Amino acid sequence: MNHRLPAGAPVLRIEGLAIRLPAGADRPLAVEGIDLEVAAGQTLCVVGESGSGKSMIANAVMGLLPKPHVAPVAGRILFEGRDLLPLSEDELRAVRGQRIGMIFQEPMTSLNPVMKIGEQIGEVLDAHQPLPRAERRARILSALRDVGLPDPERLIDAYPFRLSGGQRQRVMIAAALVLEPTLLIADEPTTALDVTTQAQILALMRELQHRKGMALLFITHDFGVVAQIADQVAVMQFGRVVERGPARLVLRDPQHDYTRRLIAAIPHGRPAAAVTAAHGEPLLVVNQLCKTYRSGGGLWTKPREVPAARHIGFTLAAGETLGLVGESGSGKSTVGRLLTGLIPADSGQLHFAGQPLAADVRQRALAVRGQIQMVFQDPYASLNPRHTVGAAIAAGPVEQGLSRDAVTALVAQLLQQVGLSADAADRYPHEFSGGQRQRIAIARALAMRPRLLVADEPVSALDVSVQAQVLALFAAVRREFSLSMVFITHDLRVAAQMCDRVAVMRRGEIVEIGEAARVLGDPRHEYTQALVAAAPQVHTALAAA
Repeated sequence: MNHRLPAGAPVLRIEGLAIRLPAGADRPLAVEGIDLEVAAGQTLCVVGESGSGKSMIANAVMGLLPKPHVAPVAGRILFEGRDLLPLSEDELRAVRGQRIGMIFQEPMTSLNPVMKIGEQIGEVLDAHQPLPRAERRARILSALRDVGLPDPERLIDAYPFRLSGGQRQRVMIAAALVLEPTLLIADEPTTALDVTTQAQILALMRELQHRKGMALLFITHDFGVVAQIADQVAVMQFGRVVERGPARLVLRDPQHDYTRRLIAAIPHGRPAAAVTAAHGEPLLVVNQLCKTYRSGGGLWTKPREVPAARHIGFTLAAGETLGLVGESGSGKSTVGRLLTGLIPADSGQLHFAGQPLAADVRQRALAVRGQIQMVFQDPYASLNPRHTVGAAIAAGPVEQGLSRDAVTALVAQLLQQVGLSADAADRYPHEFSGGQRQRIAIARALAMRPRLLVADEPVSALDVSVQAQVLALFAAVRREFSLSMVFITHDLRVAAQMCDRVAVMRRGEIVEIGEAARVLGDPRHEYTQALVAAAPQVHTALAAA
């Protein structure tokens, strides 16, 4: 049954909401005095940095707060005129899924890896609308078709790891919409997606919303997304709404300093002036580099083969930054790992500082001796949680034989260079924010005094303001340390801002390469043209409105 309301009617109204945090938190209330409203057929975007309280609001609406330590202490959450806060767990369970759907940020952590896609969507139906087997399967297939997934008859019996990131997010949308809820809550659903997949997901959600007449509460930190999807916007800082209004008005004429800072922090997408290439031998020469991943296979079956790098070739001058851009699965990260020796190549040659690099990873490590370093997308996963920050940064120099006093001084100096205090050396990774952990990862890479830094999606999971700070830090250390960089990203706005040249990858191949201003301003290949067209731009979206 579809619980539609007339267009313009308030589906969700939040009045004076306050949510308590546990003792010892950075503030007593996660959110305070929150008043929000979203109507049928409309999209309200709640925008703010990590820690602003926006996800707390979504979890409060869904009844998913970790009570009693985090709990509402004031206000009302009126859904279709009924206050959700006093409801029992059984009463909330009847509303969740059937009347209110939710899409989470990371589909792989929300999907059960050992259950088929159809079974997971079927669980939603079983909890609220038990159906005969044939009708149940037909309903699931219809939901998969609604979100534009190819070949639903095959995907219904597939496991999540067989799907791409964009396809898994579509499955999450299908599960949230299979019962045709009145309200859909989307919590950062496109943050980690590449630009084309993000554009597809946003267009899909907008189309489904119009077709089904839903109210949409969309949580994000990216004003580029707001410009594409929002009717109304509420900007949050430190648990309070500091600005609200029609999206076009807030974007065109923001009144609060914090809103202006968030908009200013969006990567501008204007290509930087390219550095003058150094004379003489390039620092890095890549020639015909190939890598194919193989999995499965047996006595009677062939292994599954995925060519991740096909005849990759480029040069990199001293002090130059080359951007590797493309969708998820294009092979960007594989190339980064091949350059750093984290995985062996099947074939091809690498020359670094005029010397060939051995195919054997261990021999290469001895020859390079830390001159090629990598910064990963998730700094928390790459930092040992049991080691202090100082120990993580010092590990490389200690291995190289630097004295204890020299290492201590170096760690303090590097922490200060990346904008942290020297006493951070005695703390552990979990005590820092995501942006601070990325600064620590950069300091650890710089401890080896590298000549080449490979950065693999180093800002994709960060808030726009923190992202802007980390990008500025990369630019500063590049100048200060005379670094060459290979900067891997799916965000063309970041690539334009950071890179002298850009190489566009698709299905393991470089389809276009050249100066950033030319490739992103006048793309020649149709795939590059599609990527540029899909990149979210605040001013472009407003001009078209």
